[in-house]
Amino acid sequence: MEDKKSNLCLSCDLSTTSEILELADQIGPHICLLKLHIDIVTDFEYSFIEKLQHVAEKHNFLLFEDRKFADIGNTVVHQYRDGVYKIASWAHITNAHTLPGESIISGLASVGKPLDRGLLLLAEMSSANNLFSAEYTSKTVDMAYRNSDFVFGFIAQQHLAHPTESKDMIVMTPGVNMGSSGDSMGQVYRTPDLVVKEMGCDIIIVGRGIYGNSSASPAQRASMFQLAGWKSYLDRIQP
Repeated sequence: MEDKKSNLCLSCDLSTTSEILELADQIGPHICLLKLHIDIVTDFEYSFIEKLQHVAEKHNFLLFEDRKFADIGNTVVHQYRDGVYKIASWAHITNAHTLPGESIISGLASVGKPLDRGLLLLAEMSSANNLFSAEYTSKTVDMAYRNSDFVFGFIAQQHLAHPTESKDMIVMTPGVNMGSSGDSMGQVYRTPDLVVKEMGCDIIIVGRGIYGNSSASPAQRASMFQLAGWKSYLDRIQP
């Protein structure tokens, strides 16, 4: 983030490898993270991962697989390590629901920690009428701090502090756009200034705001979000 002066994560919900690689190369200079849903890629071959890693190294950003693991520990070990995608072998970051209990964290950690990976816990979501309660969020925060050797942050809509811990965790926030208030599928959008400066979040996750229908190019839109997000971050941390 500091090196690139960027707290922008691209949510790359595209379904072909060529589209993903092209977009990643276009907006790579402006982002600190690229978030994928690898299971929606229709022409996946493992050679795609090697090409994507090359683009990530070229532009100095990390890879985040938005897998949202939500099963028992033994199952998520195999989902994370094995199968067609071998997520742990390339994704610097992934995420998980805490609904199954703390065993999901220990299962993922058994694979990810030796590879120097990191885990985000889903504490809140940006969709309308979601079922995340204040109690659920609080228990998720507790789990995160008990496992802070592997868990380094949250997917959430606001800064989440622990009542007895001084260490801060990273908060990444989806549903960020410049203007739209939402979409037809229940997504609720908020501005970078609201999310970062007012709500205390650290990284903005932007998808269609960058590569959706617009007269500006994806690179131009990414630059706009990069500048807006970073300004909001500096405004918050500087006295």
